[in-house]
Amino acid sequence: MDVISVIRTKRDRGELSPEQIDWVIDAYTRGVVADEQMSALAMAILLNGMNRTEIARWTAAMIASGERMNFDSLTRPTADKHSTGGVGDKITLPLAPLVAACGAAVPQLSGRGLGHTGGTLDKLESIPGWRALLSNEEMLHVLDTTGAVICAAGDGLAPADKKLYALRDVTGTVEAIPLIASSIMSKKIAEGTGSLVLDVKVGSGAFMKNIEDARELARTMVGLGTDSGVKTVALLTDMSTPLGLTAGNALEVRESVEVLAGGGPADVVELTIALAKEMLDAAGIKDADPAKALADGSAMDHWRRMIAAQGGDPDAALPVAREQHVVTASASGVLTRLDAYAVGVGAWRLGAGRARKEDPVQAGAGIELHAKPGDTVTAGQPLMTLHTDTPEKFEYALASLDGSYDVAPAGTAFSATPIVLDRIA
Repeated sequence: MDVISVIRTKRDRGELSPEQIDWVIDAYTRGVVADEQMSALAMAILLNGMNRTEIARWTAAMIASGERMNFDSLTRPTADKHSTGGVGDKITLPLAPLVAACGAAVPQLSGRGLGHTGGTLDKLESIPGWRALLSNEEMLHVLDTTGAVICAAGDGLAPADKKLYALRDVTGTVEAIPLIASSIMSKKIAEGTGSLVLDVKVGSGAFMKNIEDARELARTMVGLGTDSGVKTVALLTDMSTPLGLTAGNALEVRESVEVLAGGGPADVVELTIALAKEMLDAAGIKDADPAKALADGSAMDHWRRMIAAQGGDPDAALPVAREQHVVTASASGVLTRLDAYAVGVGAWRLGAGRARKEDPVQAGAGIELHAKPGDTVTAGQPLMTLHTDTPEKFEYALASLDGSYDVAPAGTAFSATPIVLDRIA
């Protein structure tokens, strides 16, 4: 078998055979298929799609490229969550310790930034000393002693996905539904969690721009999880506006700690609690109250233990960018739109994301918001503050923010979009 014939099959809108899929995933993992060849195949999949049979086989082949974990030794039921990526989406950070405080074990395998969306591992690495890379034994120990762990997938867990994930980020193939579904579900199934809640983002700042594409992705992933014996449910959530008031690594960690301390933006709190309830229900825990666990400090206690167990200092000062630039409102009135994609690209251009898979990210870079849609603003007041260590990036970031918001005359009625749009089970 050769990779050119596999690429041509999908380029010509054919169905990949099980043998072709098994071979190309294995060959790419071993380095027989080059990055540029897999890039061509990924682009063909983006353009021409895959059917349910192909996606299931592609997912199985990625699982088979490595090992599978097992959490049977734990005394708690396991529940995990995955987001398809958004702007300001720091929900994993307060969610994992919150669900642990309510009695479940949360084995949260997370990723790095992908395109204009932030990566959970990049965010947490802004905490001095914190380690994303844990052995399976270390991961199990942290999970057993603190109730939650957030870490990178080990080299042995779906290694095919690890290579393909990084490649998609820099080849314009992030949005391919078959590749998103198989990437997420191969790691989650191989991880061994008993239940899984998916946060499928919808809107300008998401990879799924419309709700029908989001439903297709959600149904695909729920089907893959259910067929593999993992209790799986998906929430479709709004990503037309950034979540919270920050987009950027250390900025989002700081905001997450505010949520764990009982404060933080209302939208972040609302979605964190909604996802916590779904995770606890899927794990069979019926009598816990996530809102109470936020209010009484128990979620914060679990956060501090989890961070410390992975080498981090929960009391250390977070990095702050050396340079700031303030964007002010152009008119007085009601802020009716703040485009999530524009803010995400702006944060990425400031250094919060990467253009190549080997690029570093700036811990302090990003965008801090001072108003959200529905707020009354005055001409000249700060709308957002841009943060970076490299001031030459300001012009490039500001270009992405041009036309990113609308201000309507004072008194204009405003109706906010619900955070949770739909539920797929």
